[in-house]
Amino acid sequence: MSACVCAIVVTYNRKILLQECLDALLAQTHPPDRILVIDNASADGTAEALRTNGYLEKKLIEYIGLPLNIGGAGGFHEGIKRAYQQGFDWLWLMDDDSIPEVDALAQLFKAHRQFDEANRPTLLASKVVWTDGSLHPMNPPIVKVAAPESLLLAAQHATASIRCNTFVSLLLHRSLVEKYGLPVADYFIWSDDIEYTARILRYEFGVVVPTSVVWHKTAKKYTHMNDAGPRYYYHLRNNLWIITRSQAFSRKEKIKETLRIISEIPVYLVRSSLKWSSLRAVTFGLIDGIFKSPKKQ
Repeated sequence: MSACVCAIVVTYNRKILLQECLDALLAQTHPPDRILVIDNASADGTAEALRTNGYLEKKLIEYIGLPLNIGGAGGFHEGIKRAYQQGFDWLWLMDDDSIPEVDALAQLFKAHRQFDEANRPTLLASKVVWTDGSLHPMNPPIVKVAAPESLLLAAQHATASIRCNTFVSLLLHRSLVEKYGLPVADYFIWSDDIEYTARILRYEFGVVVPTSVVWHKTAKKYTHMNDAGPRYYYHLRNNLWIITRSQAFSRKEKIKETLRIISEIPVYLVRSSLKWSSLRAVTFGLIDGIFKSPKKQ
């Protein structure tokens, strides 16, 4: 297995957490060969902070300042495309508020080596915890229960076979980009990572590695998408796009997802006290999710 790894960090207006993330990446016992920072047109002085504190002088770090904010989906689309074009074999994805423990990458590679060459996973995810040390509710591993052989194979090596995963400390091999393309940039935020990894893991073998730990320092420990406010629009629209426009899920999985969305909408509206912004988010989320399509890659 090649050790040619590019860590991809997408950032937007989080210069303090970004620097903590970069420090954690630079301190890895198995350091990446490149750290690619995709800045979504931050307005908080991110570039100046990185320059002042010497990060841009480090050969390991490549900083890309985008002229417009194209969201997390667009940022990862751009980062994966650039890293793939530069020839890296492994791409390690994470948000700017993700702080990997010092051996997080080493543990992912250690788990990979434990499998026989014919059965090695090409996608590996870390265990994601919040600041209190508990599993982060926004990044739970979704186990691939419909594939018992994969479950048992993963369990033999103290890992778990997964059906989809977020982009918080996700390691994927370039061969997956060759076969399945890039994340859909037009999702902007939310569910782009679920669609992309589900598209891959419908056919490929991927695992979560409990010994590889990353701290996801979100401001709040969100427990339900119904607390999303007006941004619920993206959640609803993007999940409808997954159901109607993507091959990430099977027919049975899409039916289950449709029923979940139907039951979720009234809960969201009640929790938001039927505010106009929430009604607008649901209305346009439904309209755009059903009648529009994401732009072609």
